[in-house]
Amino acid sequence: MQPRACIRLAFVLIPLVATVGCRSERLPNVVDYNYHVKPILSDRCYSCHGPDAAARQANLRLDTRAGLLDSLLADDSIPVVPGSRQSTLYRRVTSKDIHFRMPPPESNLTLSERDIAMLGKWIDQGANVKNHWSFVPPSKPQIAELTDESWPRGPIDKFVLAKMEEMGHKPSAAADRATLLRRVSLDLTGLPPTPEELDAFLSDETEDAYEKAVDRLLASSRYGERWAWNWLDAARYADTNGYQGDPVRTMWPWRDWVIQAINSNMPYDDFTVLQLAGDLLRDASAEHILPTAFNRNHMYNGEGGRIPEETRIENVFDRLETVGTVWMGLTLTCARCHDHKYDPISHNEYFSLFDFFNQTSETGSGYNGSVPPVLDVSSSTNKTKLAALVRGVQAASARVAELEARIFPHAPGETAGDSPLARGLLGEHVDALHLSPDKRSSYYLGLLLKDVAPHHAGYSPLLRELLDANAARDQQRQQNTLIMVMDQLKEPRETFVLVRGSYNQPADTVAPGTPRFLPPMERQGRPDRLALARWLVSPAHPLTARVTVNRFWQAFFGTGIVATPGDFGAQGELPSHPELLDFLAVDFVESGWNVKALHRQIVTSATYRQSSQRTSDADPDNKWLARGPRMRLPSWMIRDQALQLSGLLTDSVGGPPVFPYQPEGVWNEATFGQVTYSQDSGGDLYRRSLYTFWRRIVGPTSFFDNADRQVCTVRSVRTNTPLHALVTLNDVTYVEAARVMAERIMEVASEDTTRIRFAFRQATARLPDQEEEATLRRRLDLLRAEYRDKPEAATALLAVGEAARSDRLDTVEHAAFTGIAMLLLNLDETITKQ
Repeated sequence: MQPRACIRLAFVLIPLVATVGCRSERLPNVVDYNYHVKPILSDRCYSCHGPDAAARQANLRLDTRAGLLDSLLADDSIPVVPGSRQSTLYRRVTSKDIHFRMPPPESNLTLSERDIAMLGKWIDQGANVKNHWSFVPPSKPQIAELTDESWPRGPIDKFVLAKMEEMGHKPSAAADRATLLRRVSLDLTGLPPTPEELDAFLSDETEDAYEKAVDRLLASSRYGERWAWNWLDAARYADTNGYQGDPVRTMWPWRDWVIQAINSNMPYDDFTVLQLAGDLLRDASAEHILPTAFNRNHMYNGEGGRIPEETRIENVFDRLETVGTVWMGLTLTCARCHDHKYDPISHNEYFSLFDFFNQTSETGSGYNGSVPPVLDVSSSTNKTKLAALVRGVQAASARVAELEARIFPHAPGETAGDSPLARGLLGEHVDALHLSPDKRSSYYLGLLLKDVAPHHAGYSPLLRELLDANAARDQQRQQNTLIMVMDQLKEPRETFVLVRGSYNQPADTVAPGTPRFLPPMERQGRPDRLALARWLVSPAHPLTARVTVNRFWQAFFGTGIVATPGDFGAQGELPSHPELLDFLAVDFVESGWNVKALHRQIVTSATYRQSSQRTSDADPDNKWLARGPRMRLPSWMIRDQALQLSGLLTDSVGGPPVFPYQPEGVWNEATFGQVTYSQDSGGDLYRRSLYTFWRRIVGPTSFFDNADRQVCTVRSVRTNTPLHALVTLNDVTYVEAARVMAERIMEVASEDTTRIRFAFRQATARLPDQEEEATLRRRLDLLRAEYRDKPEAATALLAVGEAARSDRLDTVEHAAFTGIAMLLLNLDETITKQ
């Protein structure tokens, strides 16, 4: 910069600095780099001066300590000089010269006065630069001294209360016991307490009555069913492949394994290792291999004309990015095409991670729901039958290959499709000949049989034999329970950096490895998925435990301690209670990754037990946890609750997916009439939502707020629109549940008051007050009058659903109480956890 320009800039800066300085009283006493400065730099500067080398301007990097404090700029200045407001960074963000100011006007980015004041105060205080908070291994923090020591029940409460006192809040009173039991029952099992469970709890006056109720819920088989749902969303579990045709796959044995693992309180590190790399354990059995279906839950594109290698590469992308989200809370997808713009993950490092999932024998070919590698979990008889038929295919394939070697001679290492005699054939025929005979589809074999075989003696009968052997094998495969799993190639496949993530633009080769900003992996030879899984759950890893406990916290409180559960990087939200998060993460590891112990610790805390009632407009999002959690139940839980309250719920664990009520034509519309929905009957109509068949391209219609299961999802969507009420007031499931619930109500007593009180308590876990009871009685009288005038409407209402109806009940009375039950099932208090 020229001296005259410096003088002019100095005069320009004087009023700005004064203006900014006068706002410094609103700044924290100590400006923390991670919590106050880095978010400003990340939002306003990193796109041009961050980790992405290709996008970096002026060779200036502001995401590292060296870049901020040591790098030389073109004018030989240093971006930040601790203690000096003449630091180039500060001068440029405060300049009025549009040619000098940063961010430049064309970026459409601006800094607020408070942002500038924050940067200035940080520089004044020494410009201390720290590593990103989530990339530093957590350590157990000291618990702060509190003004009020009477409220906390444990460490969680002490951290929460310390933050409350800092923010000027006080804890709420404890929730009443009935509300608390309903809350914790929904949280731990996904179902409300029965009247009997509620009575038993309220009558237990012992000091540890609540803790005993929590232990009962944790021991219930329903616990695994409730918590499996969150994992299935993260694992993108569905019963079809997706894409055009959307063929059915058999993955439910893995879903049942998840339920069993959660119910048995499998340590989370074992839960991780088995799903990512169980097949690589020494002497791995079927019980170890089955969990690796986690890695094959992704969509699978088998559309006609699809290039197999493109499909295979996209499947590997999905596996890697799912692991990045679930275990590390990192947005790895950005680095497919270039260095990450905000986090220190390079393009090359992305493909080093990619290599771990690039070593399975999956080829990208195939279109059905059991694309190899697969695990047969059928009966021993069916396994034996299939094995014999596979050997028959291999034998027939060998005979075809032997003849083709004479018909289409080719050099070693080449295929029949490379033979000079194959050049005159059509493209698809050559494509078929490039595959070994046992890898050819029926379509390819049929083409060769029709167009090529007639010109070569002895070729037709061998192809027909192979075609028949394939058909017999495939027919048996459909009878067997085959689940897609992982395996490992004996000879490693080369992994290339793919230019802009394109499958057909390989560049340099890379070796398997992990990002340099994270602790190194222990190496004994070439690292594989097993090494990666063990690295993720090593105590030194800074992310896995934090990310995991944060998702659990989100499930209980609606929002995580970090509000962006899939992004713990520079663009993610900062933790509201960083000390609490680190305490829980370290404690989780020290407990042996004990999930039930973590859940028990959370739900027995005073923080969790608070009333959810708002007493002021302060902290509307409950960020500082000065009241208990209150949120609308997810749609799947609303359905399960309706089945439970009606008495219809079929309480059995596991098994193949079921087909409950669904509006006609939904599948026809999505599959061009190729696939129709075949509804189940009997008890399968009333299984828990977890077991509902999930078609990937059109999910179950009753789950109006759920992840679509096409990609990994770790943040649930909570919405409330009139469309939801159209489901819960009109769908067959809810109307039938209401009429069956009405039967239960009517069987309790003959007197209206008793019936209304019973029904209200069953739905809400409390008795109605006088006004509520009077409102319900008036509504009941109106319904009776309406159905007396329109008996045909009563008859039609009571005919909804397949559940049998008692002939002993008066039609008008039953219809009227069905209306009351429907009202209660749709109460805000009923469909809300509070």
